[in-house]
Amino acid sequence: SILTPEQIREGWLHHIYSNEDAPNNENFLWVSNETAYYLMQDGLLPPYTSDPDKNSHYEMIDAQLTTEIFGLFAPTRPDIALRMAHLPIRTTAKDNAEWVAEFYVVMFALASYVDSELNMKEKVFWLAEQARQRVPDWPYIADMYDFVKAEYLANPDKDDWEQTRDKLHERYQNDGAAGYVYRYSWDAGINFGASIVSLFYGEGDYKKTIRIGTLSGWDSDNPTATWGGLLGFLYGYAGLEEHFAKYDFADGYNIERTRYDLPRPLDSLTGMSERGLEVIDQVVVEAMGGAVD
Repeated sequence: SILTPEQIREGWLHHIYSNEDAPNNENFLWVSNETAYYLMQDGLLPPYTSDPDKNSHYEMIDAQLTTEIFGLFAPTRPDIALRMAHLPIRTTAKDNAEWVAEFYVVMFALASYVDSELNMKEKVFWLAEQARQRVPDWPYIADMYDFVKAEYLANPDKDDWEQTRDKLHERYQNDGAAGYVYRYSWDAGINFGASIVSLFYGEGDYKKTIRIGTLSGWDSDNPTATWGGLLGFLYGYAGLEEHFAKYDFADGYNIERTRYDLPRPLDSLTGMSERGLEVIDQVVVEAMGGAVD
């Protein structure tokens, strides 16, 4: 259940196009992911591909977009999820970007544990608090979380999320609070802060959370993807159908458009879910000492 550095490198180099072979010379990698890919081509292995001396983008958003799924693979056990996700996270992230990715992994792992009697707002707030407890108090992402939470609680108008979003911008991007130095709109830090704005003000409502996250700015497709995955898991497929009053969601996924030589070039979300259940069974047996009945 634990990937080795060699397995990660082999998977990347085999399934990701090099630029000269890619359609339109596009490998569909950006920022830290692309830097790590070139470092792998030079022979480096994770976690050295996120070493600040070699990868100047180590505090960008990349890892948090690709590793939260390890939380779903270790249901109810964030400790095991974090072990599984450690090297995949450290392929591209270190320090604050690493802790952001781990924050999401913990929430996803506990999504199958949270009290089913709670409403959706109570669920997401409980999950966020559990993840916050695993973040050290001194990094700037801890300060961002605590600041956004305090602003949300103090705001009498829970529809006025923009007030908190603007304060986030002023405090961190402009004033550099808690030692944060803004570099790019795809920083792990500022996007984590924006994601917490959308999570709290979205209050467990799928469409509201995604709307706020999208309108918050910065690299806004990515925090919304994180919450889309988490809330989608909490709602369940039937719950999403009811929420959107839509019963014909697309199921196909053309993975071959961006990745090379995968077993199913035309995949489906249903097929990916079924294979994910097989991974969970493996983790339960191998890592948790459990059994499959």
